[in-house]
Amino acid sequence: MPKRVVEQESEITAILTVLSESPKDIARIVQGRTDRQLHGKPAPDAWSAREVLAHLRACAEVWGRSIERMIAEDHPTIRYVSPRSWIRQTDFLDLSFQDSLQRFTEGRARLVETLSALEWTHWSRGATFTGTKLGRDATVLVYAKRIADHEQAHLDQLRRTVGA
Repeated sequence: MPKRVVEQESEITAILTVLSESPKDIARIVQGRTDRQLHGKPAPDAWSAREVLAHLRACAEVWGRSIERMIAEDHPTIRYVSPRSWIRQTDFLDLSFQDSLQRFTEGRARLVETLSALEWTHWSRGATFTGTKLGRDATVLVYAKRIADHEQAHLDQLRRTVGA
């Protein structure tokens, strides 16, 4: 097997691991915290744990939909949707932390199942994104990695927010 293929398969495995573990990591970080702790802001200009999770859900939903289109369509043109704009159209910020975590976990299981079923060559399926300052192309691999990397940064934020 060519070295590039092995490296890509290794990267895909790592991404799937991170995506699978993120909901469990969030649950571990907040374990034993009260609703008051999860909904309260540690500082006036900081996000609460509930807001961090709502943001993660919005990003996962928006970027996950893009992944689904890249898989289903032959190089679609997709108008970029900002997760920060999308969240205002949802109830993510109104739900309890536990309800939001349950929905995040369910959505993540669907995404991981979809990605796990892909042939490794399908991870290179892509799309052209418009509606950004710079039009850009991206692939399933790029977007899955984007979700994984983005969540890891916010898990650190979540740890700080709840004092874990």
